[in-house]
Amino acid sequence: MIESGLFVGTLRHRRFTPVSHAFTYPLFMALLDIDRVPQLMDVSRVTSHNRWNWASFDDRDHFGDPAQSLRARLVVDAARHGIDLPDGKVFLLTHLRYLGYCFNPVSLFYCFGRDERLHVVLAEVHNTFGGSHNYWLRPDPDSRTFRSAAAKSLYVSPFLPVDMDYAFALTMPGDHLVAHMETMKAGSICLDATLSLERRPWNAAEIRRALLRYPVMTANVMAGIHWQALRLWWKGVPVVKEA
Repeated sequence: MIESGLFVGTLRHRRFTPVSHAFTYPLFMALLDIDRVPQLMDVSRVTSHNRWNWASFDDRDHFGDPAQSLRARLVVDAARHGIDLPDGKVFLLTHLRYLGYCFNPVSLFYCFGRDERLHVVLAEVHNTFGGSHNYWLRPDPDSRTFRSAAAKSLYVSPFLPVDMDYAFALTMPGDHLVAHMETMKAGSICLDATLSLERRPWNAAEIRRALLRYPVMTANVMAGIHWQALRLWWKGVPVVKEA
């Protein structure tokens, strides 16, 4: 059974061309039932919904009209992409706001049917320049795991062009969660990124423990992005301008 929770673990990045470059960071993310966000953010004094706090969920941090529910926004965006949103639960893996600051390189919406099967996943991708793009992922019917592909449509890294392809491999967000993404050019992998996370219960004690270890998680994410960009520049990786 899939439930809301904290997911704690690591993010690993590996670049294979034009130079080898790899790093691994510890992190945690929240997995939230999108229909229960206000109740979930009310479990602790240090969490809140649409209000400043140590950790908060703000509807403005995700795509669409923040006056609408997340489910309503998903229905509209799915229809825009020719997809009927399944009528089961939807769980969102994402970063919260910490002390008022949030940046989500990628948020994953796991969309289940009433049969409890994972029918579709939305990858909501943001870049550091204020842009975002939604990738609706349908599973490859010939794969035993959730695998999907999409053409890259958003300029994300100043060291990678847009005309590339993504390949995703995702596990169910159960006791363990793996989200693996490959960025490819002409069938050759240029970069991959892997989230490897373990579930913790969604309660006040676990939230407090995570915040004491990572008090400003999203600021750490942004600092890490810029530090690794500086290292790539120092290694001589050429900058690719946005088309």
